[in-house]
Amino acid sequence: MPSSISNANTTTSTANTTTAVLPMRAGLNPSCVALPASGSGTLLDFLAQHLPGIERSQWQQRMETGQVVDARGQTVTPQRPFEAHLRLYYYREVANELVIPFQEEVLYQDAHLLVADKPHFLPVVPAGRYVQQTLLVRLRQRLGLPELSPLHRIDRETAGLVLFSVQRATRGLYQNLFRDRAIVKHYEAVAPWRPELEFPRQHHSRLTESGQFFLMHEVPGPPNSHTQMELLEVAAPWARYRLSPITGKRHQLRVQMAALGLPLRYDAFYPQVQDQPEGDFSRPLQLLARALAFTDPLSGQLHQFVSQRQLLPLA
Repeated sequence: MPSSISNANTTTSTANTTTAVLPMRAGLNPSCVALPASGSGTLLDFLAQHLPGIERSQWQQRMETGQVVDARGQTVTPQRPFEAHLRLYYYREVANELVIPFQEEVLYQDAHLLVADKPHFLPVVPAGRYVQQTLLVRLRQRLGLPELSPLHRIDRETAGLVLFSVQRATRGLYQNLFRDRAIVKHYEAVAPWRPELEFPRQHHSRLTESGQFFLMHEVPGPPNSHTQMELLEVAAPWARYRLSPITGKRHQLRVQMAALGLPLRYDAFYPQVQDQPEGDFSRPLQLLARALAFTDPLSGQLHQFVSQRQLLPLA
């Protein structure tokens, strides 16, 4: 499941290992940038302008040391002119990447599947300022599994279960479980207690992008999200909830709970964005991907997995 980021008419993504012309390095596939239909100057000019997160001098150094290649495997030089629709491959690097001081656990592994128990603050896949400090890259390096790929995502701030495909040959069978909603997922969350709200409840709403980068919100219209909500424990002013998403919209649980006046404890995004200093691990989002259950499409075995992690006490 490669991640893609659009930048004007440029698209960058994590290259698929079947087509990449650079090998995996330190658990990381090369990234790919596809050039638009028109442009001018050199390829160095283009990269420096459209991917400014990397300084021009760094792009030049990478080119001169053979770390940028085209789809034919040819080394890209700083003087090479712009070519429409060309694909360039390179390795993502982050200077002074923040170390996440929490360790993931592997709860299950066979020839096709792996289940990891992720700590708070650790991203699932490389993005933004995280590359090596991600669950996918850590597991690839630790276990020597180059084809390892997540079958779904949970937020960096969320702890708990993440299901991975171990080999490309059978990945589609397991991806279909999510497409067909054949996986039962349960989360636990700590949020305020509102005695006037009745539980259990079914929450249906329409979620769309809010206009703020990466954030979502509820809007009027036909519902496209559905979550089953239960009250597990009350210790006023807080309560513990079981949230079972039927659909899988981005930030679904966080947005829906905030819309009910129940923002999750230590949520830095909903209902409003709050500043959280980088490296501050003192306020973990109180959301845990607690359990997964499904029937294995290959073996017919019923799998049931439960996270060994715990949220903070309500008191």
